Amino acid sequence: MSFSSEAKKELCRDRLERRDDVEAECYGVLLYCHSFSPREIRIITASPDFAARLPKLFKRAFSLSFDILPPENAAGKRSFVITDAAKLKQIFDAYGQEIGGTLSHHVNFGVLEEERCRAAFIRGAFLAGGSVTDPEKRYHLELATAHHSVSREVNALLLDMGFSPRETQRAGNALLYFKQADIIADFFTAIGAPNTAMGVMTAKVEKEMRNTVTRQINCDSANADKTVAAAQEQLAAIRRIVKEFGSLDVLPEPLRDAALLRVTNPEASLADLAQLSFPPVSKSCLSHRLKKLMNYHPEE
Repeated sequence: MSFSSEAKKELCRDRLERRDDVEAECYGVLLYCHSFSPREIRIITASPDFAARLPKLFKRAFSLSFDILPPENAAGKRSFVITDAAKLKQIFDAYGQEIGGTLSHHVNFGVLEEERCRAAFIRGAFLAGGSVTDPEKRYHLELATAHHSVSREVNALLLDMGFSPRETQRAGNALLYFKQADIIADFFTAIGAPNTAMGVMTAKVEKEMRNTVTRQINCDSANADKTVAAAQEQLAAIRRIVKEFGSLDVLPEPLRDAALLRVTNPEASLADLAQLSFPPVSKSCLSHRLKKLMNYHPEE
């Protein structure tokens, strides 16, 4: 089951208790479903949990049933349809909308005065027209509706709830979307899916930890490469001195000691070499000696 399906499954556990909350959720479903017109209401979903919730939702909100239901034990996308004129009028009247004439949907904010009603409305919108990507892959949540005026008004509603969605269009639909893990988690908490919110934040923490470990490994690897490269340059300088002078005895004692340390510890870091010195010297002191060693010439 996808992460989006799991999110909808959690949202569908919400009990259908307060009538105004149920009506608000239905309102979100209707404005974000496949078709909400004077001729028909058609809700299509691939979520078995949302499919099981829909008949109860409409029964509780309007005391009516769907005219067409999906076959029992249907798999894949399921379609719920209302075409009865009396039922359609009853639903339109519930939200203060005229069923006749040219219809342009708008959000009736009078239905959503209570904070919990706004949360229920957004829950319905997500169940009918929302999706969320697995946060292990990327952070993306969207709400899609064919009603552009509704999308603009839901944007204003979300802003009032403390969210700032982005807007775009795709295949004729208006989309509101989020791409920040923290915001997506807060969104799910607000509409009644705290476990989904926790899943988003857990994925974020794990991803950040993996990135931190990867950066540290890359940093350590880069530092190790630099240590090896510096050691090779120092060994090359030592070989040059031996070739030109016949031995390291021509070097001043501090430089000779540094050269012998490097020869006997070809892979050691500068800090390790400083500790191995006798008597121990600082890292900067040993670095200075090795630089002088690398620049040592016969005339010196």
